[in-house]
Amino acid sequence: MKHTSRFSTRGRLLGSFLTGAFVLALGASTAEAQVRMTVPPQSEPIALQGATIHTVSSGVIENGTIVFENGVITAVGADVDIPAGARVVDVAGKHIYPGLIDSYSQVGIAEIGAVDVSNDTNEMGDFNPNVRAEVAVNGESRHIGTTRTAGVLVTLTTPGGGLISGLSSAMNMEGWTWEEMSLDGAAAMNVNWPNPSARGGRGGFGGFGGGQGGQNRPTYEEQVQSLKTFFADARAYRDALAAGERVRSDTRYDAMIPALNGDIPVVVAANGVAQINDAITWAESEGIRLVIRGGEDAIHVADRLVANDIPVILTSTMAAPGRAYEGYDREYGMPARLHEAGVKFAISGGSGAAYTNRLQWEAGVAVAFGLPEDEAVKAVTLNAAEIMGIDEHVGSLEPGKDATLLITTGNPLDTMSEVEQAYIQGRELDMMDIHKWFFEKYMAKVLQLRRLVM
Repeated sequence: MKHTSRFSTRGRLLGSFLTGAFVLALGASTAEAQVRMTVPPQSEPIALQGATIHTVSSGVIENGTIVFENGVITAVGADVDIPAGARVVDVAGKHIYPGLIDSYSQVGIAEIGAVDVSNDTNEMGDFNPNVRAEVAVNGESRHIGTTRTAGVLVTLTTPGGGLISGLSSAMNMEGWTWEEMSLDGAAAMNVNWPNPSARGGRGGFGGFGGGQGGQNRPTYEEQVQSLKTFFADARAYRDALAAGERVRSDTRYDAMIPALNGDIPVVVAANGVAQINDAITWAESEGIRLVIRGGEDAIHVADRLVANDIPVILTSTMAAPGRAYEGYDREYGMPARLHEAGVKFAISGGSGAAYTNRLQWEAGVAVAFGLPEDEAVKAVTLNAAEIMGIDEHVGSLEPGKDATLLITTGNPLDTMSEVEQAYIQGRELDMMDIHKWFFEKYMAKVLQLRRLVM
């Protein structure tokens, strides 16, 4: 009996394994399968023919064709040559847009808010410029599927915490590992500007003590000075290296060099007028490329932003006003007001990994409150790419850029439109995600119960 029991157990285990392997081979829509499957690189030329192509950078092409090979767009137009051996896909009546870009996100480094071990967003300490978000990205995150089926194909995944949080990484929403997904691991340096109105300054600031009840916390002036000192030390380190002097290697200062040289932007989180003005003054003295993130009061310093060619990343339009005296539509209408003032801006999905899949609606709300439709699309494509320095690869549909694009039934910012298919660097994505999987699962339950009742 014991022998038979062990044999049965082994048989059940073997049967379960074979059944699981078979089900997995069937595809992502079955219960035991992964919610989405990673797909291989593009293996043949593809031509999408007959769609309305929204290039973003060069207008709209009716009844157009876009050709891509080895993950790169080779031709876009109304009359283009299709290479021999290309797979031609009829997309007549559809629309083609560049993949949407979330310029401030935590997709891949945050999973479940209530489970600490699934979140890797903040490092200890206040100066972490050497932190690169890409190495912490979990390619198996369920947020990746819901993000990309919503049309967001590139995220600027960004660490948080401290005064200098680290480097935003531009990540493609496709790949087995972070190495495959990474588009630019060091796209921008992130600084959290202190709040001048907070009593006792920002709590827990390293190096200044942390007494009870806010005692011994640094003042606003002390925090700003510490930031200036760190930049000065990093600049001295850079200059010493350039002069050939022997210096002790410091990965934090090494990471600062591209930002000091202006090769990458410094994204400063600042919302109030005082914060934004002080950040601009500081950036001018440092000679860095400044981007304001948040920018709730950016409209009040619009002239200065325009004069200094400083763009803004709006972190949410679908939000309530922060002050009792402000109108309900303050956030909804902010993009239109910034556009009228001549400020360049991008719209992000609010940073939270669970909310990146609503990026298109963040931009769509702005259209409903006065922002021209084409400008709203730019705010989540080309503007975002240009601000974050990745426009060589994505943001518009042009020969030489990555074949990272959407096939839709209409404008992706419209809640009535659907993203039918997406490509990232020419890879034809599996469009299954956890939301669709649960829909299919519980719809099956409803239909089963219906049969029982009937």
